[in-house]
Amino acid sequence: MSTVLIEGSGVEVRHGSVVALASSSFSIPSNAVTALIGPNGSGKSSLLNAIAGLAGTGSVTIGGAAADRMRHRVAYVLQTTKVNESMPVTVREVVTMGRFSTSGVFGRLTGADRAAVDVAIDRLGLADIAERHLSELSGGERQRVFVAQGLAQDHDVLLLDEPYTAVDVVSQQSIERAIADERGTGCSVVMSTHDLSVASTADHVILLAGRVVAEGPPAEALTTDTLSSAYGTRFMRLADGRFFIDDPAHTPVPGRHSHLERTIHPEAPGGGLHDD
Repeated sequence: MSTVLIEGSGVEVRHGSVVALASSSFSIPSNAVTALIGPNGSGKSSLLNAIAGLAGTGSVTIGGAAADRMRHRVAYVLQTTKVNESMPVTVREVVTMGRFSTSGVFGRLTGADRAAVDVAIDRLGLADIAERHLSELSGGERQRVFVAQGLAQDHDVLLLDEPYTAVDVVSQQSIERAIADERGTGCSVVMSTHDLSVASTADHVILLAGRVVAEGPPAEALTTDTLSSAYGTRFMRLADGRFFIDDPAHTPVPGRHSHLERTIHPEAPGGGLHDD
């Protein structure tokens, strides 16, 4: 078993009077892929936000340091991205924004910065479209661009919010390879997903239902009992041993659906990313 990199104790996330994630504790191993899974509105994105040091109370540490002090070592790829269609920005420019955490928005890019951008572009299969405007791309291509932006950042932890949602097969395969490569280089990947088949291939799983229901290797965290506890009547076991989960993955849950949105405003000096 890998050593523990991220630890949470008594972590709670609220949005006003609504509890998105009830007090929970968890451990995430280093050099591993951890999947966060649970019903829609179960707190997956809220937990990612807490790990990123952007939300919540309680204690979250990364390598023994408080999460909000480690943001510069965490690359966070959000699920929802708004693009200002009136001001074109290229794929390369968006990926380059991943270097702003070290160079600054107005800093001069070094050779190492440019090399990191080139490597990230190549890893996600974007070299042929690197000079195209983001507004011209498909949803799957855009998702690859933002994963590449995360890879371009110097990081120890990569957070991905539903990276496979509404992407084409080519994009999914590219992102899967990138995740495997991250693990191979010693990075810890934490991703939310609504797909049990994706979660079952992870090294570590955290099952959520407004709180942490279970965690551990997939065989331990995703059992009939734990899934039934998390999904309730939406979990059905068939006579032949297979099971079925009735979970409309992206139906908004009022007050609980806590995806952050990222906007790109290239008209600002130097461009930039802004979490709304």
